[in-house]
Amino acid sequence: MKYRLLRDGLALVGHDVGDGPAAVFQHGLGGDESQVAEAFPPDGFRRLTLACRGHGASAIGDEFSIARFAEDVLAFADARGLQRFALGGISMGAAIASRIAVMAPERVSALILVRPAWTWEPAPANMRAFTTLSGYLMRGDRAGFAASAIAKDYAINAPDNLASLFKFFEVPDPLTIAKLLAAIASDGPGITEQDVRAIKVPTLVIGNAIDLVHPLASAQLLASAIRHAQFREIAAKALDKPCHLTELRAAIGTFLLQQGQTS
Repeated sequence: MKYRLLRDGLALVGHDVGDGPAAVFQHGLGGDESQVAEAFPPDGFRRLTLACRGHGASAIGDEFSIARFAEDVLAFADARGLQRFALGGISMGAAIASRIAVMAPERVSALILVRPAWTWEPAPANMRAFTTLSGYLMRGDRAGFAASAIAKDYAINAPDNLASLFKFFEVPDPLTIAKLLAAIASDGPGITEQDVRAIKVPTLVIGNAIDLVHPLASAQLLASAIRHAQFREIAAKALDKPCHLTELRAAIGTFLLQQGQTS
């Protein structure tokens, strides 16, 4: 079901679906609830997802940061009556989850980081494509972006990433989205390596190859830094999306069952 959450005068939209142990699971940059719905096990769990500002049906406002998005997610968990829960996310959602795990560890019982785009440093090199894209979006210059060096590199080495980037030219308000992309791409989870190493909850880190936005090395680094982390490499989304999603859902479901999560 959909639920409305008012934050700073903005109407944000969250989903609370399914029955069973609860998990809060967040989408990536430019994604929405549908991205999470296809990645998360469809049965056996209660899954909560808040569409971040400027994503899905949520209002956009003018303040974009991973820290602010994390505060919104905790507010949604509060509104839905969750005190302690499994927490995870994809890409930007993983950065949000990492921040919450560090800043509010008493709320998190288990952590799932899927295709992380950030470790702990702000503005990682793998996010420069979004910074570049934002300039072309502001000018409405799709052809110019297609001819850019970064688009040509992605066409060869990460076609799945490139297809996702081109979709931003189809949004109703590309100028505002360009500002959001630039702000988040230059941001970070606002935590340190020491913070990450201090995470104590059971953690699953999932990565895949052929992905310039979500380097496999970043997932491996996080898994090696977190004391109780498991690492799982799954099928590359760029090569076989159905297989990727099947393996992703299975990995998440198995991990949550292993933790004996309770709502």
